[in-house]
Amino acid sequence: MPIVRRGFLAGALALPLAVRAQPQENREDKRQRQLREDWPWLDRYAEENRALLASGAKTNIVFMGDSITEGWRRQRPEFFKPGRVGRGIGGQTTPQMVLRMMADVVALKPRYLHIMAATNDVAGNTGKITLTQTCDNFRMMTAIAQANRIEVLIASVPPADGFPWRPGLETVAPIRAINARLKAYAQTARVTWIDYWPVLADAKGGMRPGLATDGVHPTDQGYDLMATVIEPFLRARKV
Repeated sequence: MPIVRRGFLAGALALPLAVRAQPQENREDKRQRQLREDWPWLDRYAEENRALLASGAKTNIVFMGDSITEGWRRQRPEFFKPGRVGRGIGGQTTPQMVLRMMADVVALKPRYLHIMAATNDVAGNTGKITLTQTCDNFRMMTAIAQANRIEVLIASVPPADGFPWRPGLETVAPIRAINARLKAYAQTARVTWIDYWPVLADAKGGMRPGLATDGVHPTDQGYDLMATVIEPFLRARKV
């Protein structure tokens, strides 16, 4: 019996050391696990959505997007006054956003939907995707919104002359091509086109100096300039 007890105690004393010896899950491992378990990341805003619906507060507009939209809410929270809801998720592509439409947009019953996406499609964050497939995803999001009487605003893909996480990848030409298609689509689909390029882009198709932290993600000044583009639309509609 004493032998068993000593063995048990030795094992118990060693357990914390074994636990501490386990390697910590790094950021990329967490991302890969999240993609396996919840590819569109429906859980990201699930609690916020429940709380918002339970509060009875009115949602005027949802901003659907990736890290650029997520950063807008984080860096300029005063822009997201009551009624303006941010639903950006860093790294996301348009197919992931299509799958989030019901939970993160339709369920909130907004009057308007602002979609700014496709930076990560160009980067290939969730695999190879063609220009047509990207634009089809915008069409699907628009169709879902319009079927639920939500007016859609499609924003231009922000300028970028390179992605720090995809060194050497050509970005300007594909972004210009997506924007040309989306602008043409907006003219025929009862969709409002919101173009941020005039206030953000330089002549070569990159971000103007001082407007992005890494050539992609806007600085506070960048977001403030973006606000000057969309605020007239929002104020006119009391959004």
